[in-house]
Formats: sequence, structure tokens, C-alpha cells
Amino acid sequence: MHPNMVTIKRVEGRRELRTFIRFNYKLYKGNPYAVPDFLEDMLDTFDRKKNAAFEFCECDLFLAYRGKDVVGRVAAIINHKANKTWNTRNVRFGWIDFIDDAEVVDALIGAVEQWGRERGMKKIVGPLGFTDMDPEGMLTDGFDQLGTMSTIYNYPYYPEHMVRLGFEKEVDWVERKVMVPTTEAQADAGKYMRVADMSARRYNLHMRRFKTHKEILAADGGEYIHNIFNVINRAYADLYGYSQMNERQIDQYAKTYLPFLDLRLLAVVENDQNEPIAVGITMGSLSYALQKAHGKLFPFGWWHLLKAVYFKPAPVLDMLLIGVLPEYQNKGVNALLFAEIIPVAQKMGFVWAETHVQLEENEKSQTQWAHLDCSIHKRRRCWRKNL
Repeated sequence: MHPNMVTIKRVEGRRELRTFIRFNYKLYKGNPYAVPDFLEDMLDTFDRKKNAAFEFCECDLFLAYRGKDVVGRVAAIINHKANKTWNTRNVRFGWIDFIDDAEVVDALIGAVEQWGRERGMKKIVGPLGFTDMDPEGMLTDGFDQLGTMSTIYNYPYYPEHMVRLGFEKEVDWVERKVMVPTTEAQADAGKYMRVADMSARRYNLHMRRFKTHKEILAADGGEYIHNIFNVINRAYADLYGYSQMNERQIDQYAKTYLPFLDLRLLAVVENDQNEPIAVGITMGSLSYALQKAHGKLFPFGWWHLLKAVYFKPAPVLDMLLIGVLPEYQNKGVNALLFAEIIPVAQKMGFVWAETHVQLEENEKSQTQWAHLDCSIHKRRRCWRKNL
């Protein structure tokens, strides 16, 4: 074997898994826009015992080597629940990173294609994770914008290689930079307040607030947190490739992310039966903290995260999840969420907010920002190719 030949190896064991995870940090070390994967979180993500997605997903991880050097990585995934829901036979590629080398890219994608064919798949799509709760979409515009902990950052040469390999657009997402209204310039933001008031009175709605994490976990005998996530399940049901979260997944996400959530930034709208019908989950950005922590909790990364959450938050607010039950959409209910979050964001000193990825064709999602000062500053794509 030629010493410079690219070889592909399936990841086996915890040591190789750490190599797979940390290749992302190695490739983007020193890049001011890339936010490293959280090592401890990624170890759990690929743990078949801890990640509930393995109940309906298959996955293998691959590393590309040139000699003894790691030069790329990729995950091959089949989400059987999504394939059944959408009547597809797709193999997904996710967590893909590589140096700017055609031979490396060809070998990585080739490994996923072969893996998918062996399992009867007919199309390769990605980047996608196990579910919509994982990072998805390859960045195609906005390479000079700070990433987030829940999205993918990649170099500009990534999409160039996808085009070279014959991949085409499956779907596109956009992300917006939304300025938090100031007290001097609230004319348009005031429309949210008026619409919120009308919607609340017309449909007999009200806000639900929580003071402690223990309170929200204990609400309705522990079922309330599941009801909140089931709002997301129903709100996102028709979105591209979505597979509904099961109870174990909901417990997993609540355990992982709730401790980092400032409950002042959680907005829940209830109906007259005290049932959640809309939710906005936002939090101060952890991007800078993760960069300082080098994507690791230990030995000192926890301190940077602690400061970002409780003592010195970044000026950026991440809008992680916003969802309204289908029967309440187009009734001004999302205005209640904004009317709740905007004053809190102002008081806490946030300058601008980062939306989560939104499908370009999702008009309902795109129009909700109409009365705020915002701009699309990132675009990303899911690619496809027939096998």
C-alpha cells in the first residue's frame, strides 16, 4: 500500500470515537467562526445505550487516513422512522469534515454510499444527523459569521466538492440575525405586543412561567416537559425529514439542555385548559464559551460555560426552538412568544438574536420576523444524489 494512499476505517472503540469527535476541533482550531463540538455531549450522542435515537436508527462512523494522519470523518446513518414516515429509502451522511482534497472527499462519500447500498438504500442525503435535533445542513453562505452550538460550520470548499461529486439541492435553510429592539426604536416591535394582546383575549390564552428547573420538571407529575416537546413534535411534523421525538428522547434532551436554560428566556403559551399550545426556547449563546473551553467540559471548560450562563452572558441570544400547534398557527400566537421574550432580552442586555435553521420554503416561519430589524446572514443546504 502506498504510504500516501487514502484509506477508510470504521470507528471501533472509545479511543477512535474520541479521535472522530476531536477531528472537527483539530481542523478548525483557531478559526474565529467555528464553534467546536462539545466533546462530552458527542460521546453521549454516539453511545448506543445513551442516545434514544438508536432505537430507530442505524449508524457507523468512518475516519479517513492518509498514512497515519486523520484527514476526514463522516457518519453513515439510516433513520428508519423518518424513512417510513416519508416513504423514502435514504442513507444520511452527517458530521462530515475533511481537508481540501478530492481523494479524501471521494473516499468518505464513497464509504457512506457503499454502506447505504448494502442496506438497500436508494438515495444519499446530508449533512443530517440522527434527527432534527442534531446539526443539519452544509453552510453555503455566511462563512464569516459566528456559528452556534447547534449548527454546522464548514469551510467554503465543502460545497464545491459536493457539486463536483454530482450532488444536487435537496432543501435549503436560512438563518437570520434579528436585532433586539431598543427602547428608542420599538415602533414595529410594538405591533407584536398589540397582536399578542388581541390573540390572548380572542382565544383565551395566557403565559406560563417557571422560577426553577425543579418546578418545570415536577409540573403535572413530570408530564409537563413532555407536553412542551410534543408541541414541537406536532408543530414540526410536516417539515422536511422530521421524525417525532419519543419519550426517551425528550427525557434525554431535558436532562442535557435544561440545566443551561435561563427560565426567564422560556416562553410557554397555554390555553384555557392550562395546556401548552406554543413554546419558545431561547438561551444566551454558548459559542464564545465553547471556543474558550475548546469544546471540552474538563478540566476547565465548565468554568467558561458557567460564566456564559450565569455571570457574563454573550450579547447574542440563540433561538433554539419555536413552535405553535397547527390549529393555533396564523392566529397571532407566535406574537405572544415574542411579546414575552423581547422585554426580557432587552433587560438582560442582549443585542441581537440568532434564529435556528429555517426551511427556505417555510413561509409561515419566514414571515414571523416581518416587524423586526433582521437579515438573512447564513444559508445552508442538504444535498442529495441517487445511489
